Amino acid sequence: MSENRFDLIVIGGGPGGYVAAIRAAQLGMKVACVDKRGVPGGTCLNVGCIPSKALLQSSHHYEHATQHFAEHGIQSASLNVDIATMMARKDKVVMDLTKGIGFLFNKNNVTYFKGVGELVTSDQVKVTPIDGSGEVTLHTANVLIATGSTVSPLPGLEIDEARIVSSTGALSLDKVPASLVVIGGGVIGLELGSVWRRLGSDVTVVEFMDTLLPGMDQDVRKQMQRSMKKQKMKLKLSTKVTAAVAGADGVQLSLESVKTGAIETLQTDIVLVAVGRQPYTSGLGLQKMGVALDERGFIDVDEHFKTNIAGIYAVGDVIGGAMLAHKAEEEGVALAEHLAGKASHVNYGAIPGIVYTWPEVATVGRTEESLKQEGVAYNVGKFPFSANARARCNGSTEGFVKILADAKTDRVLGVHIVGAHAGDLIAEAVMAIEVGASAEDIARICHAHPSMGEALKEAAMDVDGRAIHV
Repeated sequence: MSENRFDLIVIGGGPGGYVAAIRAAQLGMKVACVDKRGVPGGTCLNVGCIPSKALLQSSHHYEHATQHFAEHGIQSASLNVDIATMMARKDKVVMDLTKGIGFLFNKNNVTYFKGVGELVTSDQVKVTPIDGSGEVTLHTANVLIATGSTVSPLPGLEIDEARIVSSTGALSLDKVPASLVVIGGGVIGLELGSVWRRLGSDVTVVEFMDTLLPGMDQDVRKQMQRSMKKQKMKLKLSTKVTAAVAGADGVQLSLESVKTGAIETLQTDIVLVAVGRQPYTSGLGLQKMGVALDERGFIDVDEHFKTNIAGIYAVGDVIGGAMLAHKAEEEGVALAEHLAGKASHVNYGAIPGIVYTWPEVATVGRTEESLKQEGVAYNVGKFPFSANARARCNGSTEGFVKILADAKTDRVLGVHIVGAHAGDLIAEAVMAIEVGASAEDIARICHAHPSMGEALKEAAMDVDGRAIHV
């Protein structure tokens, strides 16, 4: 019996789950992770963040070679795309990283069960192995639900992963579609739409709202709409999809204007449904246990990720908030440290969000719209990459850095970046918000020259109206 008794059982092997398991083991707990996928890493590693970034990188290389090498004096004629090799590289990246998590489980003595986990009681978890072998009952002091999220369906569209695909199917197409319609102008839609556009697809984005990237800062949204149009991505905003008919020669979509009610049809080879994600809670025994869910199906938790049932906790996408792998990881660490009696917290005001298009988008903290709505007095500093020397050298001058600072205290409230390497540059801004830095603090820090990071310094200087290079 002792081999099946644990201090913590984690159901779900994604970023929130496996990180929580490893941190708890580091803190001396006996830990098991139950994961029905059979390979750790969850959606992010297996069919999400990681494979999409691998394909984004490959497609970026191809577009750069076909469209931008010549301006550097590099002649590159007769280039072709080998989708099979590209996909094989993507798969190897995923496989290597999943093996890495397996190594970390072994290193930290985390017991990994490949199966479906279901709560029997608050201290018992039934595991149904995916290999068909007999069920196992595990005993535990604590259970962590970290089962993540799944693709949100769209009424009238049946995802078959052939003609009408989710993000999972869009990561495994065996050829470049002549045309692709992306339903949803959010992060997933723009990233995967960008992959196939670079490789040669005629891409149309259909978005119900009147803007791409709803919820992001207004200047970011405006810039990205200009950038996507410049890249020949067609945009149909304020438009909803009412029906889809898939056939041997593609998919016919019925569209309706949200503003005028005008109807149109659109024929395409592939449709990508990217309208969001919803919590994955089915088959876990939550209802039987009486675990409270909110009106959208997310698990209700307190500030220490505890549900209404003693001994049962939850982190990650399944509890709502920003559906980001790094947010789930921070929650997993905080939960493990709380169980170990240590002080822990997650600063949700310092969680960065990144869109890995070209140019990239990176944001942290408050938007200008939210500050206006709350009547917060603020100052704005902004600096374009077109005035940055390294961006000029790299030929990556599109975009800007925007800093929002409290008008009274100068404390940094939000930072928004559109441009090359924005996802890396945002780390300095996250640190600034975490430690309560002012715009003046950033402005006084020496940044290397020439570097893209100088744009952050100049934007901070511009908060006080004293940017040098613009």
